[in-house]
Amino acid sequence: MKRVFLIVLDSVGAGELPDAADFGDAGAHTLRSVFRTGLLHIPHLLSLGLGNVRGLDFLGKTDTPQGAYGKAAERSRGKDTTTGHWEIAGLYSPTAMPTFPQGFPADLMEAYSRATGRPLLCNRPYSGTEVIRDFGRESIEKKALIVYTSADSVFQVAAHTDVVPLDELYRDCEIARKLLVGPLGVGRVIARPFDGEHPFHRTADRRDFSLPPHGETLLDALHDAGRDVLGVGKISDIFAARGLTRSFPVHGNPDCTKETERLLGEDFCGLCFVNLVDFDMVYGHRNDAEGYARALNEFDTALGRMLPRLQKEDALFITADHGCDPGDVSTDHTREYVPLLAAGPAIRPCDLGVRTTYADIGATVAELLGCGYRGAGQSFAAQILG
Repeated sequence: MKRVFLIVLDSVGAGELPDAADFGDAGAHTLRSVFRTGLLHIPHLLSLGLGNVRGLDFLGKTDTPQGAYGKAAERSRGKDTTTGHWEIAGLYSPTAMPTFPQGFPADLMEAYSRATGRPLLCNRPYSGTEVIRDFGRESIEKKALIVYTSADSVFQVAAHTDVVPLDELYRDCEIARKLLVGPLGVGRVIARPFDGEHPFHRTADRRDFSLPPHGETLLDALHDAGRDVLGVGKISDIFAARGLTRSFPVHGNPDCTKETERLLGEDFCGLCFVNLVDFDMVYGHRNDAEGYARALNEFDTALGRMLPRLQKEDALFITADHGCDPGDVSTDHTREYVPLLAAGPAIRPCDLGVRTTYADIGATVAELLGCGYRGAGQSFAAQILG
């Protein structure tokens, strides 16, 4: 293969994993909750075999799937963006990244306040939309940073753009990233700018500051082998910019999809890795199942434009990194299987079954692109090219 397009539908989970109860996620099923809205219309995903995946027959099966289809379990101890994407790229994380359900330690907060020169508010788990509702005015009056977390391994910093300019907010997040190491080493520090007047609105200028991957990933191996590695959306943030040859840090599903369609027309040799964040950030975390369904419909329409443009030596993979069930009682990520679809002129329609790790995707991409990397997974290239 010359080009591989790997699209991550952020948080589009395919049903609870066997250990979901250990994470408080018994019964979680993102796709089922979205389907129950009655609004889902995804003919192109179904044509590739999404409804033929075990446990997803409620979506509607096809007798003539046009792609390879299956689902994958997360082997790593986590259910967040960082561990999910790293595992897709072949890197297993045996230890869960630290979370802070009681907030961050006082000595850390004191050091952070001194380093940024600003007072801090909140310091506990909170919904991103609710935290600016409840602390937004106070943060403006006190010229303060709002620091909060969630069930994930994140340190989030919100500030009004009229009080803390974007460049300063990003610097403040870089300061936090340097402080959050060792036992405090959260997966991501996230800048969460907001603007307007009450009710405030989060802007599209979010930025993630991730820990560097703790081992070699598919991106590193492809880069070292001289392949092109293109990142669309927040891929560069997730991998701390490691292994990429070019980055396109556009925001939101529409712009990321548009950029991917543009790159379909470019001549390159390697991987185009895409994250579509809105499923998670805009709909899953806000328990908006109807909005989630509409967003999937919009992606499916774009997919209908992409599929005919795949060239002879192209492969397209579609998967997810975790769940975020919009019908769940919480607004947190959920521990789920993820769907796995593969398509392209040379891809043989087949049932890939249930993969034991997301890392099988990375191993397969590496083999298709002629790179010796396998990571933690087993390639299924022979099945889809047979």
